[in-house]
Amino acid sequence: MEQNFKNHIRYYTPHHFIFYPVMLLVMGFCVGRSFDNENRLIWIFLFLAFFSITLLSFMLRQHYALTLQDRIVMQELRYRYFATTGNRLEPYEDKLSKGQLFALRFAPDEEMPSLLEKAIAENLDPKAIKKSIKHWKADNQRV
Repeated sequence: MEQNFKNHIRYYTPHHFIFYPVMLLVMGFCVGRSFDNENRLIWIFLFLAFFSITLLSFMLRQHYALTLQDRIVMQELRYRYFATTGNRLEPYEDKLSKGQLFALRFAPDEEMPSLLEKAIAENLDPKAIKKSIKHWKADNQRV
């Protein structure tokens, strides 16, 4: 499938469609059992334990993957900008947010320099930058 603005969000099946639904079912079971059982405190404790595990799993999975991805994307952008223009990207990095810079990764090499200048001049938000891309460059390797 060709990647574009409408379908560029990616899901990780084991987490999004197995782990999280199972944890929600288990937490729902714990809540249900806490209403019709004399061991209410145990079920509430179990709910809180499963909730904490789920929350921690989400935060750690996202944090580690996104931190590494951010570093890799920045290096790729710097390399692509230098290879395309012969200039360094670093002087422009302070003028854009991380979200704006990361949105530029979907722009092909031919569009990136002019889109970078447009993003700075018009202070485009990341969504507007992505919508401005004429020939979407897929990023199928991201987390």
